[in-house]
Amino acid sequence: MIALSLLEREFIRTHITDDVRALLLRTNPTGSIQARLDSKKLVAQIAARQKAREKLPIWYANDALLFPPALSVEQASSEQTARYKASLVSGDRLHDLTGGMGVDTWAFAQQVGQVVYIERDAELAQLAAHNLPLLGATNVAVRTGDGLAMINSMEEPGEIADWIYLDPHRRDSQGGKVVRLEDCEPDILQPDILARLLSKGNRILLKASPLLDIDSTVRQLMGAVESVHIVAVQGEVKEILFTIGNQLVAKDSVRFNAVNLIANETIKLSFHWAEERTADVTFGSPHTYIYEPNAAVLKAGAFRLVAARFGLAKLAPNSHLYTSNEVRRDFPGRIFTLQQVIKPDAKTLKMAVPDLKANLTVRNFPQTVAELRKKLSLREGGSVYILATTLLNGDKRLLITKKVDSIHS
Repeated sequence: MIALSLLEREFIRTHITDDVRALLLRTNPTGSIQARLDSKKLVAQIAARQKAREKLPIWYANDALLFPPALSVEQASSEQTARYKASLVSGDRLHDLTGGMGVDTWAFAQQVGQVVYIERDAELAQLAAHNLPLLGATNVAVRTGDGLAMINSMEEPGEIADWIYLDPHRRDSQGGKVVRLEDCEPDILQPDILARLLSKGNRILLKASPLLDIDSTVRQLMGAVESVHIVAVQGEVKEILFTIGNQLVAKDSVRFNAVNLIANETIKLSFHWAEERTADVTFGSPHTYIYEPNAAVLKAGAFRLVAARFGLAKLAPNSHLYTSNEVRRDFPGRIFTLQQVIKPDAKTLKMAVPDLKANLTVRNFPQTVAELRKKLSLREGGSVYILATTLLNGDKRLLITKKVDSIHS
């Protein structure tokens, strides 16, 4: 692995915001210093850094790092999600069996005494060995190979880890994305694989697709799941994490954590499954304030509990919108003041929103956002928020609202 020269680093800094396609086609005068540079290599570095600018700001700012291809940067964890994962682990030793670009390893190294990074792709492993010390992660041992096979060969008692981290490969043989754990590689649902991992580590932190069916997965893991973490960034669910241990845990006792990472804050709603199942919820017509849970809360399935915990009424059993007369600014989601409740037809809407410009959300409604926009001739944007939903009596209605600042805004 050859480090970037000072001249190469200067070239990258100078052209970091350039159009990479135009940069690749540009010719440099024969005999110039630039003509002696490997333009393809440097353009690839610039393209990868451009992908990392918002996602990996600390990595982006370090001009000594060597980046993998842009696709690997896209597939890597963000610094925000990596730090959250690292907040879940502790102890003397962690084995990262699917090291990849090394972002998660970098975060783990700040929480654990020693991290063993394992990656089957030799080029990615070389890059990690180069980059991690430059980022201050000097307590990482980099190994190349199959993580599952390598951990199975570890026999020394001192090599038993406090944690094992696993992010199974979510692509099929044709390169298509897969979601279910049994379609990933390795398939951790195989009892022998799970048992072997738990014989090599006290606990497992498992990363899964944000599209995964959480309820069925907890059942498939047959009492091994201690907690579930649904992690969103700026309202978009990015990953689902499972902590797995050696002690059987009843499903009602599994702790769920709906997490939304925003600029300088972590918004978390935590509960046990039994709390959701037994939560007392009331239903009612729309009042002064309307509440829409964030994506992590919805993915966690806290449909009853969020009403009970914040003293809200639910508009209908399957319309996951809530209401109250007094505002709850600590609600984990968006809050609106209700202006009108109208029928979903263009003429009525024109009277309520004369410029036909509004933000539109659909919750338990027979039409999609695109279909409803077309039907109503509704343009996107503005300060009006329309929530299309079904009320308790079955009526399909548009809630015309304005957004209210929460303490999390």
